[in-house]
Amino acid sequence: MSDIILKTEGLTKHYGGVHALESVDFELRTGEHVAIMGDNGAGKSTFVRQITGVEQRTRGRIVFQGEDVNFKGPLDAREAGIETVFQNLALADDLDVPSNLFLGREKILVKLGPFSILDFKGMRAATDAALKRTAVKIPNLGNPIRNMSGGQRQCVAIARTATFASKLIIMDEPTAALGVQETRQVENIIRQLKANGEPMILISHNMRQVFDLVDRIVVFRRGRIVANLNKSETSGEDVVSYITGAKTGAEYAGAA
Repeated sequence: MSDIILKTEGLTKHYGGVHALESVDFELRTGEHVAIMGDNGAGKSTFVRQITGVEQRTRGRIVFQGEDVNFKGPLDAREAGIETVFQNLALADDLDVPSNLFLGREKILVKLGPFSILDFKGMRAATDAALKRTAVKIPNLGNPIRNMSGGQRQCVAIARTATFASKLIIMDEPTAALGVQETRQVENIIRQLKANGEPMILISHNMRQVFDLVDRIVVFRRGRIVANLNKSETSGEDVVSYITGAKTGAEYAGAA
């Protein structure tokens, strides 16, 4: 059985005359952490939106766990086992941690016709387990999200993702707006996910972070992949050269 968890072939997205993504071939293996890097507008987030069903591709093929998929929306991707931490986090500010973790997937204690009694105790216990699994430390689970720091909010979003992602986790700039201490906490969670064997796609501009956390670096430029680099065989200078277009790989001739 193949260890490729996700594969795209010729993945393309056009917005009218704008070619945001063009003929992208990509692979992610079981347990692998891969960074996607590139300048603003390089196609990184567009690529993720096609994979997760946020947008529909113009053409191309997406294979997940050996099967062709055509997600109609993020819910389809989520039900298939793909969880994403987007930059806006998608948290409900007025709800506490368990309610956010189980938002849209609440545990039901009793169902009475159109009404339901939620299993708050079960959701809190499952939240405790999820936070321990990802090494997230939240002092008060009953605290509304709006009262938490940026780092705590990010950790809640990541814990929610890790709780329900049975197959793949995608993170889009998870530490972009965080301070040094909060960034370190999020990075420790990512390391724990790696230790747990969870495959991940990480979109990041942070070179130090990428070299600390991933196995492989894929560089996008003008909607195309221009480099596919093993971390141990490259340098930050090489990556920057691909990002800026100063350097292109022979296998991607004509891609820039």
